[in-house]
Amino acid sequence: MGTGNKLVIVESPTKAKKIGGYLGSGYTVMASVGHIRDLAQPSQIPADDKARFGKFGVDVDDGFKPYYIVDGDKKKTVAELKKALKNSDELYLATDEDREGEAIAWHLVQTLKPKVPVKRMVFHEMTKDAIKTSLGNTRNVDEDMVDAQETRRILDRLYGYELSPVLWRKVGPGLSAGRVQSVATRLIVERERERMAFVRASYWDVTAVLGATDAEGEPASFESRMVSLGGKRLAGSKDFSDDGKLTPSGFADNVCQLDEAHANALAKLLADATFTVASMETKPYRRRPLPPFTTSTLQQTAGNRLSMSSRQTMRAAQGLYENGYITYMRTDSVTLSQEAIAAARDAVEYHFGKSFLSDGPKQYVTKTASAQEAHECIRPAGARFHDPAELSGKVPADQLKLYTLIWQRTLASQMADATGSTATVRLSAPAGEDGEAMFQASGTVIEFPGFMKATGEGRRAAAPAASSMGAGDGEAAAKRASRETDDNGSLPPMQTGDRLAASSVEADGHETQPPARYTEASLVKTLEAKGIGRPSTYASIISTIIDRGYVYERGRALIPSWLAFSVIKLLETKFPKYVDYQFTADMENGLDQIAHGQETGRDWLTHFYFGSGGDAATSADEAHAGLQQQVAQLGEIDARAINTIDIGDGLHVRVGRYGPYLEDMNHVDAAGNPKRASLPDTMAPDELTVQVGHELIDSNAGGPRELGVDPASGGTVEVRNGRFGPYVALVPLETDGGSSETKSKKTTVPKPKMASLFKTMSPESITLDDALKLLSLPRTVGVYEEANTETGELGEVTVEANNGRYGPYLTKTGADGKSETRSLASEDEIFTVDVDKAKELFAQPKYGRGRGRGTAKPPLRELGPDPETGKNVTIKDGFYGAYITDGETNRTVPKQYTAESIEPAEAFHLLAEKRAAGPSKRGRRKTTGAAAKKTAE
Repeated sequence: MGTGNKLVIVESPTKAKKIGGYLGSGYTVMASVGHIRDLAQPSQIPADDKARFGKFGVDVDDGFKPYYIVDGDKKKTVAELKKALKNSDELYLATDEDREGEAIAWHLVQTLKPKVPVKRMVFHEMTKDAIKTSLGNTRNVDEDMVDAQETRRILDRLYGYELSPVLWRKVGPGLSAGRVQSVATRLIVERERERMAFVRASYWDVTAVLGATDAEGEPASFESRMVSLGGKRLAGSKDFSDDGKLTPSGFADNVCQLDEAHANALAKLLADATFTVASMETKPYRRRPLPPFTTSTLQQTAGNRLSMSSRQTMRAAQGLYENGYITYMRTDSVTLSQEAIAAARDAVEYHFGKSFLSDGPKQYVTKTASAQEAHECIRPAGARFHDPAELSGKVPADQLKLYTLIWQRTLASQMADATGSTATVRLSAPAGEDGEAMFQASGTVIEFPGFMKATGEGRRAAAPAASSMGAGDGEAAAKRASRETDDNGSLPPMQTGDRLAASSVEADGHETQPPARYTEASLVKTLEAKGIGRPSTYASIISTIIDRGYVYERGRALIPSWLAFSVIKLLETKFPKYVDYQFTADMENGLDQIAHGQETGRDWLTHFYFGSGGDAATSADEAHAGLQQQVAQLGEIDARAINTIDIGDGLHVRVGRYGPYLEDMNHVDAAGNPKRASLPDTMAPDELTVQVGHELIDSNAGGPRELGVDPASGGTVEVRNGRFGPYVALVPLETDGGSSETKSKKTTVPKPKMASLFKTMSPESITLDDALKLLSLPRTVGVYEEANTETGELGEVTVEANNGRYGPYLTKTGADGKSETRSLASEDEIFTVDVDKAKELFAQPKYGRGRGRGTAKPPLRELGPDPETGKNVTIKDGFYGAYITDGETNRTVPKQYTAESIEPAEAFHLLAEKRAAGPSKRGRRKTTGAAAKKTAE
């Protein structure tokens, strides 16, 4: 880090180190490490300001004035920045040129209160030339961009703090609502509802493999498919509605729907038929390259091609940007600078030859109406692009893969179109009483791959290493690729009237498929298309809804939990405007107008919170009422109805405090209680059909089975299935509650005593004696004398054996109440361990968390080598349950899987995500004594 009289402040230490190396002496480059202050939490507001700011950290009655604080973990940073500023004669603010970066710069000025000239320094790539150039093109902090960011921050605070408490009261504690997260969750829930309502329909067609002769006179064959019968078009998936019936348009189009029997009969009939070429049509094929990457398209493509999550993608892109390898990764623009166009064209010519260049430089136009930043697209940085091979070994594997993708896409944008030809042949064959059967086959020949050589879409189109190919090699490669074909293959030459024979004819059955679940890539695409949120925030939004338990991943699919159904049901029925897609997009447009100086944040927030009338009292019209009034006039909410999801035929899912469960309202007991069943954690909502629901109820998955009577208490002993597995319960007899005067009015039912089954036990085979032994725990092993470690005096200790969340264990308790534990090797030892064995175990040093280790448990399952690291991956049983590990990186097995059911590929993917995320940040105590007291106040 350079020294001198010019202080430069950036967001991250990595960025500071890079810029410091470019600027050299005369500059001190320091990092703010993100925002140095933020809106205060209500608990952090001083007593004197509670009345004004205590609810939101914002005074809604004084122009939405925010109350900012410097958090405890940033006070040291601020002190270091102030100290450096005292020795400086200029302050350069070099934070990112977007709303967040602009706000960070503004907060630095407000907090540091510099008495020296302040200059806003902006650049879009971390190269020496870009940094040096930015020093001569500084500007002031953009107040409009700061206003937009502050408005968004206050908007999200108002939205969350008004709506989240409603969820706490009616759905469950700890839940949250958010301007974008709730709408994203609604999209996923709506897609699952569509899948739940979907009815599969079957349809059939016929395929024929036909023989012909290729251009060299050699035998050739190709596959064709029946497209019409007797002049009627064969029904396909597009002709069926979601209820499994042919759509009205299908009837109007004179559609023929084949069933299995009819299709098999036709296949048998056509096996010996002569197929006659009715037409042969050839059309030119041309495919153009896509524009360079924006934030959204990078996340989508990295998800689809590299199986990287949005969070992984943005983290890898951040690393590439801060190390000077790519331009700024938060952008809506597809524009390339002239320098970048020249660098891309030079790279294309070097690697692939001049013939692969487009006729002239290509410039792309941003079509997104809401594009907010004045950046370039995402591209390799500098006037000469680093080849991917140059980064090998210098950056982590995920960054190298992402850089290669960006490099390929940028080069492709300046390359020629892929060209070729598409041939379509139609053939007729007699089908008896059904009339004429028409078959069709198509094939595309890529004669010149063009940009596909860079993107890797051709069969031999992988991007070359820097040293592996020069310009001459590229020309030769073009000739070799001149007859590459796509997945459809090419067709042999044919003429109208040619007669062909079939080598095989088979009936082919299909089923219509429900709408595909969202993946991170398709959710990002949908959010951007609807104008909801900003691409730069999508990664954190998706992470939030997963962390909140609203959504979980199965492979790459995003599946909503039953909890999400309840949350969205409440918001849709009571706050429909705030999860409306257009309303959410309009909010984003409003923030854009503020950023462009066309509106003020104060006026916009007034309309949003108080309504069009300016305050709650004058906003009578519901359509123009603000958030404050809508919450105030909420009225009663039936929590039971909100947390009930109908499945059909008397079945519904209830979302309870301890998780979802199934109820059958057609079967209730004398007290009106319906039959219940637990829901497997691995079952997605659309898999809970009426039939599956009845099977769960009939198998008594959640209903108690009476084992007998406890001779000691007279209570009933039952075996049950709960959220955390099977357990036994002792249900005591009902006892009188209160005095004799209230005896007839009230009885008290004591809470049952419960105990989990051992792993070696099953609900079907457990006996009353087994259950009573479990219910008798903890078991007293015995008492013995032991010297006190502090005083040396002898005293009695009592040893008990019990079963806990983390397995069987012993507890030793002294006369002073202090206790110590040791694990047992098996659950059976709970009933067999004696005092001597207990003494032996307690004489050994305790191992576990934070101590030495005992004998390692064998893995639960071996998965094989990780394709990315080559390390052997296993699943082990840990303190918090099963986890995946390669010996260095650990990842807990998600709840929708078991150690036995998870596929190795998914386990490898989860480990890759964890590696990309880096080490977790553990909370540290930072306040003691008076400071702690002040924080508590």
